[in-house]
Amino acid sequence: MHTEERFKIIIDNRERNADIISYFENIGMILEYSNMPVGDYALSDRVCVERKTASDLESSIIDARFFDQLERLKASFERPMLLVEGNDFSRISANAIMGALVSAYLDYGVQVIWSDSALESADFMASITRREQEQRDQKPRIAGIKKSVSDEQIKVAMVASIPGVGPRLADNLVTHFGSVRNFVNSTEKELLEVEGIGKKKAHNIFSTINAPYKQ
Repeated sequence: MHTEERFKIIIDNRERNADIISYFENIGMILEYSNMPVGDYALSDRVCVERKTASDLESSIIDARFFDQLERLKASFERPMLLVEGNDFSRISANAIMGALVSAYLDYGVQVIWSDSALESADFMASITRREQEQRDQKPRIAGIKKSVSDEQIKVAMVASIPGVGPRLADNLVTHFGSVRNFVNSTEKELLEVEGIGKKKAHNIFSTINAPYKQ
């Protein structure tokens, strides 16, 4: 196995995955821990990775942290990356997940990478670190400022978790109806008045909101 004593990775204190840490230590990476305001792994002066398991991704979309994190990641680093680990999603529809990831790339300019396991994630990040620090001779840095989630972002995230409703449409819906309560109480006819909603989507949204709960 390679010896990487000349390569350094900065890791957020909350991101202490045992498998990833062990992998880095075994190949001799220099590890520094910090309360990073943006991202989880700083691999060079321009590359920072936000790592999320499938459950983490769902939670961040539901509570509106996701798009705020993307915005700050892009503002702080030239080559921001989102590393999604696993695909066992259970709380949000596949369409909503895909819509969020497409938005990450197209709207925020954050590269999305898929991984099957923590070890695969570690191997990928180690490869990026070697290339960045060997070819460009640039050590990792900490950047960005912590930012709290606004009430407006939470409202949009709540609506965006509905199947078939992405972040942009959720923003249109909350803006049009003025509140989440008004949106939830809307009729199919009223939903049709919102930009980006046709008859089929209006019916699907209305049906999802009003369908009885089955435990």
